[in-house]
Amino acid sequence: MKQQVPVSTIMTKNIVKLNLTDDLTKAEVLFKANKIKHIPVVNNCKIVGIVSLNDMLRVCCTEADDEADIDLESVVYNMFTIQQVMTKSVITIKPYTTIKEAATILVENDFHALPVCDDENLVGILTSTDLINYLLEQYDIEE
Repeated sequence: MKQQVPVSTIMTKNIVKLNLTDDLTKAEVLFKANKIKHIPVVNNCKIVGIVSLNDMLRVCCTEADDEADIDLESVVYNMFTIQQVMTKSVITIKPYTTIKEAATILVENDFHALPVCDDENLVGILTSTDLINYLLEQYDIEE
């Protein structure tokens, strides 16, 4: 297996992101439409936080099965802002961080996603799914 491969080769570059001024309803739409579990939050392209699907579930534990649930969900979402729900202390990595270094950060911190920043600008996101896909690719190469 290659030892010094940078995360820029496997990170997700087409980033779904939220602005600090967006609301939780928009976050929910993005989670569902893109089938993702983490969304970086930016303010003028600078990362200021990250919202996970688990963060959203903590805010509103209802499943929208009928119209009453949808109304309740809307009320709950309107009670909180992105800034209140997001994780503010975000560990980021650089595009040249090696895959091994990034995997170590994910494991040691029990994370499933790391925003990738060049200077202070968000340029990608590395998820545990990206790492698993890379690992599967390495097995295909070896066979």
